[in-house]
Amino acid sequence: MTHPFELRPATTEDRDALAELWHASASLPTVGPPQMPSRVELRERVDQAFAQGWVTTLAVTGNALVGFVAIKPAVSVLDQLFVSPDHLGGGVGRALLGHAMAEMPAGFTLFTASANIRARRFYEAAGLMFVSEEPHPRSGHPVSHYRWHP
Repeated sequence: MTHPFELRPATTEDRDALAELWHASASLPTVGPPQMPSRVELRERVDQAFAQGWVTTLAVTGNALVGFVAIKPAVSVLDQLFVSPDHLGGGVGRALLGHAMAEMPAGFTLFTASANIRARRFYEAAGLMFVSEEPHPRSGHPVSHYRWHP
């Protein structure tokens, strides 16, 4: 299937755009934490996450970032998956999740806001299994933990 976007590895030059997309997507109702970090805080977290082993793949259309997935293969974690609000439902999330599955074929875990029903349905439709609900490690809001094991 041909997509109107391509997947490519993130570079240092992509970090500002990545933080902007993360902020825009996580700011949607029910997606991010109740108290959304600022753009500056998220930009700092991007640098910290890369330093701690993020492997990040971008979905791009021309020069525009339309989604990203950040994985931590050493610990089998899908850490972040966000799609631009303007591109939801266009196959970007499926392509990024498929990429994560290919990169971590033995399986992985992730969590998402429990109130984010759209994401939960997306993960469950892709074959991920709900494991538990716990407080978010930073903000305390409920998050649902999932596991994918082929």
